[in-house]
Amino acid sequence: MTRPHARPAARPAARPARGPLDRLRRGVGLAVGLVLAVTVAAGHAAPAHADHQRLPSGRTLVPYVVERGDTASGLAVRFGAWTAEIVSHNHLGRDGALRVGQRIEIPVVRRRGTPAQPTRTRMWQHPDRDREKVRRVIAGAARNHGVDPQLALAVAWQESGWQMDVVSSADAIGAMQVLPSTGRWMEHYAGRDLDLRRTGDNAKAGVLLLRVLSRHTQRRAHKIGAYYQGLGAVRRHGLYGETRTYVSNVEAIKRRLEAGRPPA
Repeated sequence: MTRPHARPAARPAARPARGPLDRLRRGVGLAVGLVLAVTVAAGHAAPAHADHQRLPSGRTLVPYVVERGDTASGLAVRFGAWTAEIVSHNHLGRDGALRVGQRIEIPVVRRRGTPAQPTRTRMWQHPDRDREKVRRVIAGAARNHGVDPQLALAVAWQESGWQMDVVSSADAIGAMQVLPSTGRWMEHYAGRDLDLRRTGDNAKAGVLLLRVLSRHTQRRAHKIGAYYQGLGAVRRHGLYGETRTYVSNVEAIKRRLEAGRPPA
């Protein structure tokens, strides 16, 4: 595997650079898992004063920050939850209205036979304090936005080695190597300005981009490749040779992290 922070200073001219037009073809959202959405009708929505103790057994509460375009029913589809339970648990009222930036909890329905508290491999921690801080921030941003933390961390390691002071020859910034044009576009989904030189905002922009790509690519290899190559170029040309190497590296890093091992 190539060193993640030893990427070439410039990419071959034959491959179109990532740019705003590639990104503007992307949408937002991550469809996963069990679909249990129900329509919120005025006669069936739980009252706004319902308390948290009335949730049935077999629910795992997942924290979430509402983004532009989110609806209770859409979140139910994405996370595998009941729309009515999202509405009642978060006291959203009879119309189930959500506000951008609102913090809610999603009562995810566990699949039959899964344990109440799934066992997780302990995440490997970097001995360098600065890189460990970056790792924690990226993992937290990924969880908040419904993106696989290990995938986000693998991309960030391949891009920068979890270093915030990296700026590429194409002006991609920080741990997630986000282009300024992409950062401005991700502000629409974040609902606020993003400073890509701040660890939290850089992580948020990169994670949101991964989430956007998940809506428009069915194959994980294409999602990872589009982060590097641009979605439009992947659709027009498939994965370039260097992109395939990039994807292989990211997937290998992800497997190592999932096993609780260092990324390289």
